[in-house]
Amino acid sequence: MSASAKMTGFMFAAAVLVLGSSVGQVAADPQPAKGQRVEDFQLSDQNYVGRRLYKMRDAKAVVLISYAAGDPAVRADASTFMALKSGYGSKGVEFLMIDSVLGETREKVRPAATAAGIDIPILFDYEQLVGESLNLRHAAEVIVVDPKTWTIAFRGPAGSGSATRALDALVDGKSIALPAETPRGRAVNFPLSALGKKAKISYVKDVAPIVEAKCAVCHQPGGLGPMPLTRYEEIKAFAPMIREALRTRRMPPFQPDITVGHWAPNEGLSSEQLRTLVHWIEAGAPRGSGGDPLARIKFQAPEWPLGKPDLVLNLPEVDVPAAGVLPYQKPVLESGMTEGRWMKASAFLVSDRRVLHHITTGLRAPNESGVNVALSEARAGIGGQGPGRTINLTPPDMGIWIPAGSSVALETHYTPYGKATTEKTKMGLYFYPKGQEPKYPMRVHGLYDMGITIPAGAEFHPEIAYEDIPKDMMLYGLTPHAHVRGASTQVSIVFPDGREQVILAVPKYQFDWQCEYYLAEPILVPAGSRIINRWTYDNSTRNFGNPAPDKDVIFGEQSWDEMLTFFIHYRWVGETVASPLDEYDRLLQQGHLVGVLDDNMDGKLQLAELRGKQGEWLKASFANLDANKDGVLVMGEITSGRRGAGAGRDPASAASATAPAPTSNHVAPSN
Repeated sequence: MSASAKMTGFMFAAAVLVLGSSVGQVAADPQPAKGQRVEDFQLSDQNYVGRRLYKMRDAKAVVLISYAAGDPAVRADASTFMALKSGYGSKGVEFLMIDSVLGETREKVRPAATAAGIDIPILFDYEQLVGESLNLRHAAEVIVVDPKTWTIAFRGPAGSGSATRALDALVDGKSIALPAETPRGRAVNFPLSALGKKAKISYVKDVAPIVEAKCAVCHQPGGLGPMPLTRYEEIKAFAPMIREALRTRRMPPFQPDITVGHWAPNEGLSSEQLRTLVHWIEAGAPRGSGGDPLARIKFQAPEWPLGKPDLVLNLPEVDVPAAGVLPYQKPVLESGMTEGRWMKASAFLVSDRRVLHHITTGLRAPNESGVNVALSEARAGIGGQGPGRTINLTPPDMGIWIPAGSSVALETHYTPYGKATTEKTKMGLYFYPKGQEPKYPMRVHGLYDMGITIPAGAEFHPEIAYEDIPKDMMLYGLTPHAHVRGASTQVSIVFPDGREQVILAVPKYQFDWQCEYYLAEPILVPAGSRIINRWTYDNSTRNFGNPAPDKDVIFGEQSWDEMLTFFIHYRWVGETVASPLDEYDRLLQQGHLVGVLDDNMDGKLQLAELRGKQGEWLKASFANLDANKDGVLVMGEITSGRRGAGAGRDPASAASATAPAPTSNHVAPSN
């Protein structure tokens, strides 16, 4: 059973059993009057790419079409939908389909749409909140929206002359509002809406527990949130803003698609929780009876959320001017440790979160001569700090060995924000008790695709990187990283039998909230598998955080540059802390250059695929590396060439110096 099918079964079964299927022949509710206002929303499409309505404010018109897989009217009108898109898409009209049918999955929707000849983003309305607010009571219904006012200009069947009349007027810059017409598709039922209205949602029993568990963690004095949500009066005051943030998926910031993966902990909202909050706010956010559970709690974010650290390291103070560009700082801190210890967590105490963009770490340990040298990336990272994140935990039974006499090499990135400040950061380390040790070593491996190029103005630009897995691996966590043009990302595994499984989908990546995703249960990745990281970048004017939509963007360190960086958190099958398998990491690293440059994923590098610093290095050596003179490079040829080129000449080996390492491992450590 697919992840989406499981989600549907567990979350929606009760509603469907009580109120019937969500697609049927029952009579629809009356359509609303013309001129209804359409509120902003964001949903995930059939490719897990987030689509937000109000980003399209520069469009001449937006056409929303109610979709249901297999609906006869949808199939019959498919050519009409595509004709409208063909005729008006070049005139500045956007087209989206909305699937509010409970139980629909991508495995069902994608082939049905392809068979019908539909090439339009299909948005999954898991909670039915968007369809509910639009009164989408029939499949194949077309709604023409005026982005100047965000009101409905027309709604009805696709073949209606009124649909083209409304579009013609909006394309010409004229306002119009036509009477609604009856659509042709089967009825779409909204049992979740009916349940919500009947349930009389209680602030005390239903809302306050969600706010305490999912919101007040940040929205409390001393927390990361901009305003407190620690009692009813505060929540009521911000209720409209909360509803908008939930409908557009801006909050909470932990935003994997709910149909993919299971996370520990899951800092996001379930469909039921999201629906409860929105329905309660739409009912007027009633106080109801009973004492306020939140008012009984003394909210105050602790200085160190994990408690007092076992070891505190003070970073050098940095004077940051009000404006300008600061190069990355690279301080080295002596640990002062006289004995080795297993670390299970680290945390950062930041004095001014607005100025510190990120911190990455690496361990240096004494070699046989007593000189501190850098450890391999897989064993060296002891956590970092990134936007919205300061805590790093290892999964249960796992740890990171910090040798006696070691030092911590840091990379810090400061970004002025208009006011001069002095940043004073502390790093806290938490160890397993003496005499205890974890079962397994924690490993981290990063992909750094330095060849990405995002064209000026591109709204949905794809990039891809992968890593071939040489030995059996247990995969624990995933950390994708990009900058302000990163829009959405997915991670999948292609198993040796050819089966591909999506294990993480983030429809709306948020640069200001960079999450790590730890699996509730680790995944066995057999030797011969491939882990793929796909990205969609938005370098258009519709990306409101885009500093230069008129320029091509390449890989670089500063926030106005871009990155495709991806980390996996893992261990090798069969290894323990007493018997590590470091040689497997060397095998993993050998495939790095092919994985980040091989855009067609055929395991070979053509000259046309060689982009960026990594590509330039290979281009300069291509003739020598191409041992069999077949015009392509494979991993064995590159590996041999790197040995002959000497240390330090391959940019892939130094790529980790230009990309931030993982920022937070949000899994409870072993006791």
